Amino acid sequence: MNRQANLIAVLLATALASIGQGAQIEVPLWPGVAPGSEGVDWKEEYKRDGDPVRPDRWLTGVTQPVLTIYTPEDQATGAAIVVLPGGGYHGHAIDKEGHYVADWLSQRGVVAAVLPYRCGGGPHQHPVPISDAQRAIQLLRSNGNEWEINPAKVGVMGFSAGGHLAATAATQWVEPQPDAQDPILKQGSRPDFAILVYPVISMREWITHGGSFKNLIGESPNEALIAGLSADEQVTEQTPPTLLIHSSDDQAVPIKNSKQFYEACVEKGVEAEIHIYPTGGHGYGMWATEGSVAHWPSVLHGWLKAKYYIR
Repeated sequence: MNRQANLIAVLLATALASIGQGAQIEVPLWPGVAPGSEGVDWKEEYKRDGDPVRPDRWLTGVTQPVLTIYTPEDQATGAAIVVLPGGGYHGHAIDKEGHYVADWLSQRGVVAAVLPYRCGGGPHQHPVPISDAQRAIQLLRSNGNEWEINPAKVGVMGFSAGGHLAATAATQWVEPQPDAQDPILKQGSRPDFAILVYPVISMREWITHGGSFKNLIGESPNEALIAGLSADEQVTEQTPPTLLIHSSDDQAVPIKNSKQFYEACVEKGVEAEIHIYPTGGHGYGMWATEGSVAHWPSVLHGWLKAKYYIR
């Protein structure tokens, strides 16, 4: 085993030793400096935002991603989900689209891992964010025995730009490397299902979210990069079952994003379900309080339960 694989094995063993029923543990995503962040000296910073009662922090400057893993308080179902908060590929709405979501899932028997993936443009443009998402999926699978995870029940869930990252993970993945020294690389990164909440899907200028576009692929990307990161254009018969949630009055990310991904799934024979609400806007996470969109978590519950992912 090489030095990096050795180091991450030690870190994981330390984390696993502390796990307990209903525990939250933190596991470094990469041993040492994360690939692509060499020489990046950004400072990780949290700012409180919005709700004066509930934590609603904005996180920026991540260079060394750490997974926060929520384990079920009661019997685990075997399912696990990597949760990808939104933030225009600039930062992360880390609580309302991250920790709060993971806690909700863990209460229903799911191992949920919040990933503050690297973003912010510059050195953290594509492919840095997708490399983080893919490794998080691989890491969960590689520790299936310890965390009571069925490797065939590992999904991804993302909001806004995190939804784009989740959709990218669902359409572009790395295959397992059986002979790799790093045990994490022995696992593939294709998610078994995807949940996309008001997601950015396309990088086409007439539909995309401008901030996400700029932070992910820069000011003047070539056609190949635009097409490659327009997730609806990358759907194949192997894309996993997908649930999409969006509001018609979303002024930040046009609803056409979700519609195009859904239509691409239907065209390719991929199981997909879409729920469109008349109101709700953008960025509500699981905290919407008015209108029918306030009940979207019950739709998520039903969808997951039907697939035996939650109790």
